[in-house]
Amino acid sequence: MKTFLAIDIGASGGRHIVGMLKDGRLTATEVYRFENSVENVDGRLVWDCDRLFGEIVNGLKAAGEKGFKPDFVGIDTWAVDYVLLDKSDNPILPVYAYRDIRGEIAAKELHDKIPFERLYERSGIQYQPFNTVYQLYDDLKCGRLEYAETMLMLPDYFGFLLTGVKKREYTNATSTALVNAETHNWDKELLKEIGLPEKLFGELSQPTQKVGKFKKQIADKVGYDACVVLPATHDTASAVVAAPLEGNCCYISSGTWSLLGTEQTAVHTDENSRKYNYSNEGGIDKTFRFQKNITGLWLIQRVRKELSDRYSFAELAELARKSRVDVAIDVNDPRFLAPKSMISEIESSVGRKLSVGELAYVIYNSLALCYKKSIEEMEEITKQNYDGIHIIGGGCNNTFLNELTSKACNKRVTAGPAESTAIGNLVIQMISAGELESLKEAREVVRTSFEVKEVLI
Repeated sequence: MKTFLAIDIGASGGRHIVGMLKDGRLTATEVYRFENSVENVDGRLVWDCDRLFGEIVNGLKAAGEKGFKPDFVGIDTWAVDYVLLDKSDNPILPVYAYRDIRGEIAAKELHDKIPFERLYERSGIQYQPFNTVYQLYDDLKCGRLEYAETMLMLPDYFGFLLTGVKKREYTNATSTALVNAETHNWDKELLKEIGLPEKLFGELSQPTQKVGKFKKQIADKVGYDACVVLPATHDTASAVVAAPLEGNCCYISSGTWSLLGTEQTAVHTDENSRKYNYSNEGGIDKTFRFQKNITGLWLIQRVRKELSDRYSFAELAELARKSRVDVAIDVNDPRFLAPKSMISEIESSVGRKLSVGELAYVIYNSLALCYKKSIEEMEEITKQNYDGIHIIGGGCNNTFLNELTSKACNKRVTAGPAESTAIGNLVIQMISAGELESLKEAREVVRTSFEVKEVLI
């Protein structure tokens, strides 16, 4: 029986989950978990990639110590962020985090050179001030690209550190807004217009492709050898792989961000898609996740942290249930991207002080209202009526938010599995290894292996 290990790293934490397939059912066992957060260094927001890679290795070692020696390993992370390497393959530091202000400044300057309408027409990627294209344009302006030979998205970089092999995975690459939505490859014409060196962008690889075996020093350190495989390295793409979608159903991948969308076989780059700020991000088999990035549970995460973690997320949801107020916020307002105080920013937005329960209610209710508006926009663009919403990711455990979503959208809501990203990572590895034949079979295995709940209101 082959053993698989998914390394799933999000903006707030990472986990190592071992998976095996037996009698048509998938088991998923967590063997390691660690925290992650943006670091403020001299006023700039950055990632400590050395620490993150150390945690990757620690988790691999922990798997062996718990009796698992995976045959295959896959890594997924959030999108957009990347590492530049010099000619000696050393990282050019710092590794900036997407919440750093530099992207917003660079975006305005790039749009003066190339209108956003043209960027969207070619890539199909929604405007977000932290898109990779804007971060790279900042690198270009400040001279960081002068010594750069390679650009790797974060999971590709970690895979390189494990194997010594550089692969650039397709689904995460599309989040850069530099992949042409028609050709599914780097848009060389766009790179030239922007002024980005083509040498940075190597050949794209599709999910299921093998990267390589562990380097000897890694195998010696963790106690076994394994083959690194490309899952859908963009965490949302992996999560959607594991979404047991049925009928005419859209999805919400609920976590720090809420990704609301539907699978499509063709790109949408019409005026309404651009106006409503929808993305066409790469999926499995060159499909598209036609979706909108919505500021998600980041809001409640920051409020909880400001309150010194005195309340659990379950307690905050229960307080919200008892503290309904008739005010709402625009969760996608840039003011909520990285404020010094999330509580003060929300209270300033609604114009009054709020209790802890009222703060939580405003966040959850505002998210539900945003979902409603976004689904209406998506239905207008795709000319389809979605009769159900399937919620995946850690946020699917928030029963109160699920209830508000069902009520606001007036649609049937189902939820689960919570660890959809890691599960999607695992099943892509299993397809690569020949344990599963297709995405259709993988979703059927997920459906029969994990509990999916219907939300009742």
